Amino acid sequence: MKLSRKERRQALQEHLSQDPFLTDSQLAQKLDVSVATIRLDRMALDIPELRKRAKDIASSAHFQLRALQGEGIIGELVELDLGRQAASVLLATDQMALQSTEILRGYFLFAQGNSLAVAVIDSKLPLIKSSHVRFYKSVKSGQQVLATAKILSVQANRYTIKVESFVQDEIVFSGEYIIVDAANEGGWV
Repeated sequence: MKLSRKERRQALQEHLSQDPFLTDSQLAQKLDVSVATIRLDRMALDIPELRKRAKDIASSAHFQLRALQGEGIIGELVELDLGRQAASVLLATDQMALQSTEILRGYFLFAQGNSLAVAVIDSKLPLIKSSHVRFYKSVKSGQQVLATAKILSVQANRYTIKVESFVQDEIVFSGEYIIVDAANEGGWV
């Protein structure tokens, strides 16, 4: 059963409040309407496109980066709950891709995950001790990668952080990073 315009627009707002990184295409699928309808609804509700929403979230005043001070993040930081979780968005460009295939070089996904893992911990001197990563699927130039980081455990000055990266709803990369807070007592453990 189709939703009325009012119900559809309420549902659109609810979906975006739960996940502000949904694309127009994903919203169209969820609401069983065309992408053009989603765009018209967004305009009527004064909701910006995904890129603008991500930028607005990243520039909001609640971000408090101690470790990287913003310039060391690979991608745009779009969420940071210091000591708990974080998210960033990376747009794969032609300069990041292998010229012959337009496939993103793997070290950009690793670096996005690593910088996010470092950003999420509350430390002045975070150092990577180890990582275990897995690449699931190639990312093409022009695609947008959403990476999420979550602290799994903290033992003294040692943090275990899980990072997962997605293109739309498909996982393309995951990593478990061990980060040591070298500024904290205990040094490199």
